[in-house]
Amino acid sequence: EVYGNCNAPKAVTFSAIIYCLRAMVAKDIPLNQGCLNPVSISVPEGSILSPGEDAAVVGGNVLTSQRVVDVILKAFGACAASQGCMNNVTFGDDTFGYYETIAGGAGAGKGWHGRSGVHTHMTNTRITDVEIMERRYPVVVNR
Repeated sequence: EVYGNCNAPKAVTFSAIIYCLRAMVAKDIPLNQGCLNPVSISVPEGSILSPGEDAAVVGGNVLTSQRVVDVILKAFGACAASQGCMNNVTFGDDTFGYYETIAGGAGAGKGWHGRSGVHTHMTNTRITDVEIMERRYPVVVNR
């Protein structure tokens, strides 16, 4: 594990593996732990992908999981790497907090071009609509 917050809990590591398997298999397989039954996974305890219970992990979900996906997809020759980060914007004070993942980019593959400015892999989110953000938080978004 690392001193910073880029450790990924084992559950996040397994989620990245499941995501890759489902993306590469030409069948609709269930989104559950059972699809890992035929797969042997070895993650050393105390590593960045299976840190101790006192390790900081916030960046593991948004950064390390994206890199795990990139490495697996590259190992299978499925596609080029994504931007490798979910990109985050946060703001707030002691009365509220806002956190959003924002788009990065996707790698190219056999038969398709890469794209910029899109959510990829482990993000799978839409940005909050401006109207919702302005209604719920003390902000005004300027174009």
